[in-house]
Amino acid sequence: MSWSSPLLRSPGAVEADGLDAGVAAHYGDPLREQRVLLAGDGCVDLSHREVIRVDGPDRLGWLHSLTTQHLVGLPPKTWVTTLVLSPQGHVEHAMTGYDDGRSFWAHVGPREAASLLAWLDSMRFMMRVAVHDVTHEWAVLAHRPHDFELVPRADLEASVRGALCGSWAHEALRIARGEPRLGLDTDHRTIPNEVGWVGSAVHLDKGCYRGQETVARVHNLGRPPRRLVMLNLDGSVDRLPESKAEVHQDGRSVGVVGSAARHFELGPIALALVKRNVPLDAPLTTDGVAAIQEPVVDPEVGLHVRTRLQA
Repeated sequence: MSWSSPLLRSPGAVEADGLDAGVAAHYGDPLREQRVLLAGDGCVDLSHREVIRVDGPDRLGWLHSLTTQHLVGLPPKTWVTTLVLSPQGHVEHAMTGYDDGRSFWAHVGPREAASLLAWLDSMRFMMRVAVHDVTHEWAVLAHRPHDFELVPRADLEASVRGALCGSWAHEALRIARGEPRLGLDTDHRTIPNEVGWVGSAVHLDKGCYRGQETVARVHNLGRPPRRLVMLNLDGSVDRLPESKAEVHQDGRSVGVVGSAARHFELGPIALALVKRNVPLDAPLTTDGVAAIQEPVVDPEVGLHVRTRLQA
């Protein structure tokens, strides 16, 4: 859906570009907006994201069998993130949502709903479920970094509570928390173990789902081939690395940058996927900018479980 938010008419609004086009990047002071969000006094317009709804009495059991999250018995209005994996365990879709007792609602990234709904629809078989794209009727707001709200799109302006904050502030706080964003911090080869989604979006104590074998094998017996890190970038360079810029150690490519932002306390930061064996203290560069890494995913993940299994 091509969308231009009515909140772009608000004072100081500057439109974002790329994946976040259609909503405001900031309203004049993106660093102040980060502080406002952290204090719980802000509201972020995420109305460019797309919204789906799954109806029918079998919806939670059906989604439970297809995705990575434990959804059977999910309490009403409990927000969760769940993934759809390929048979090889690669992340294909990510959605965040809740069940209201009658339907399961979720939001996904811009231009992601159509492919997700096509796949879900192909998996209905004899189940009593129906899937819908309701993006034209519903929109997403965030009042805190983890506090999402679905509101009628017609009531978007009236639903704003607190000071308007832009996508730049929202993204900077997300990067600082080490939370990956599908399509920016992942690629077609990404498995959940590489980016810290095991535990938060992948439930390890549930029945089979597509791609489970890869997730379980890496979790129990080995380490993922890559790992997500946060890069603290050289603040003396007045630019951020481009998305998909290579990360280098001693002139050798060891990874790739996903998203980058300027944080009000940490300065310029980025998320990157690097090879598992890159030393934690290795000096790195990306797009000509020096960087120091902070691990988001433990480079020894899997070895702890293996030790317990062998004991």
